[in-house]
Amino acid sequence: MSGERTGRRPRLLYVEDDRTIAEMTVAVLSEIYDVEHVVDGRTALQRALGDRFDVFVIDRRLPGLSGAELVDAIRTARITTPVLMLTALGTVADRVDGLDAGANDYLVKPFDFDELLARLRALIRGHRAQGHRRVIGEWSFVPESALIYGPYGERVALTATETRMLRVLTESPDHVFSRDELMHAVFASDDALSSVDTYVHYIRRKTAPEIIETVRGRGYRAGSPS
Repeated sequence: MSGERTGRRPRLLYVEDDRTIAEMTVAVLSEIYDVEHVVDGRTALQRALGDRFDVFVIDRRLPGLSGAELVDAIRTARITTPVLMLTALGTVADRVDGLDAGANDYLVKPFDFDELLARLRALIRGHRAQGHRRVIGEWSFVPESALIYGPYGERVALTATETRMLRVLTESPDHVFSRDELMHAVFASDDALSSVDTYVHYIRRKTAPEIIETVRGRGYRAGSPS
């Protein structure tokens, strides 16, 4: 495991109130991560708001705040740090609650430590790979992954055409693009000019109306930061 260390040790906030499970898990995680372990949801929220971590590992059932409530509060605070949720319940509803709250992944107890470490590597790698985010109002667009993130942790997948359109608009955020400009930059030569308006509608419907601003008589531009 020591071979996985490169440079600064990633910081991990681990929230688990079962001390037996926590002792074993902290011992394994500490070979790779700088681990901070807390046992209740309210303390965890204070730490998440007060410091910077590379990843969170959060149990579903916690005193103070439940795991889902904790994740929801973290996302409401616009903290995008990846979250792996642990759950003793394998039901679909339980997993969906955690993911809807803003968790990125889940793992059912009892789990294999190799799988835990692999999932954490994937979460951190994916978060770093998102790299250069482009801010559009309260939204955050990541062209490389064709994803756009909302103010409350929403993660919206974009089609290739939607991604191209937002990429063009955000490369020159102060420029007002005419329909002809967007047509030539985004679409195939045999597409209809109305395709521009259609895809603006698609993107707004998936995200928010203000994500693309209409400039009357001129065209479109990326929404202004709020």
